Amino acid sequence: MLPENYPDLKGFNRRGLYRMKQFYELYKGNEKVSPLVTQLSWTNHLKIMSACKTMEERIFYMNMCIKERLSKRELERQIDSGYYERYMLSQKPITPAIEESREATGNVFLDNYMLDFLDVPETVSERDLQKSIIRNLKNFILEIGKDFTFIGEEYRVQVGKHDYYIDLLFYHRGLSCLAAFELKIGEFKPEYVGKMNLYLEALDREMKKENENPSVGVILCASKDDEVVEFALSRSLSPTMVSEYNLKLIDKKILQRKLKEYIVLAEILTDDE
Repeated sequence: MLPENYPDLKGFNRRGLYRMKQFYELYKGNEKVSPLVTQLSWTNHLKIMSACKTMEERIFYMNMCIKERLSKRELERQIDSGYYERYMLSQKPITPAIEESREATGNVFLDNYMLDFLDVPETVSERDLQKSIIRNLKNFILEIGKDFTFIGEEYRVQVGKHDYYIDLLFYHRGLSCLAAFELKIGEFKPEYVGKMNLYLEALDREMKKENENPSVGVILCASKDDEVVEFALSRSLSPTMVSEYNLKLIDKKILQRKLKEYIVLAEILTDDE
């Protein structure tokens, strides 16, 4: 037996060998997977194999692990929160103005964010929500993407004789631009877009460097009506996304069912064309 004759070798027991065989049979001949295999730890490979149901989902998390340099715990968190399903649902066509905002913001923002790690009550105030995000900044950046670098909270911008304060200001390395986050504990309101436009214009005039792209905004609300968002964004000149947040994890089965319904609908529409 290998473990008895070679005690320094780890994983070469019955269970370990079975997983190696499973890994080989799962990915053999897959040209998309071959370049990714050696860039992930075996631990992350095991999690992806056991938790993902489709090859598309496995490849998604492989790429995510490489890009975001996810640890085992971070990967588990993303899989458990249904990040793949939420990302795919965020790509589905909605309305022209929202689609335009997605393209203008590099398609890096989700339609829904899970903020369960904040451990705050459902009746939290905007101020307490902001403070809790600051206390859990590492987890917040994991959720929105590790390309974000935190700049500050209540970030002051001056317009005329007035001071305005952006809830959270980040810099996004991939987009090469500033990213302003506004936190709202209720449903999205159209007037939020006007205020965000003011912030982004102020950032571009005062903060943006010549080699950087125009600033982008994210209005993070407890809920939203996509038709209201469409109307509000249709005349907006600044790249802004409106996203929802949840303070508790959504049952992953619900997300999987929604994604399956979207895929079936997309296939029907494609066949009709």
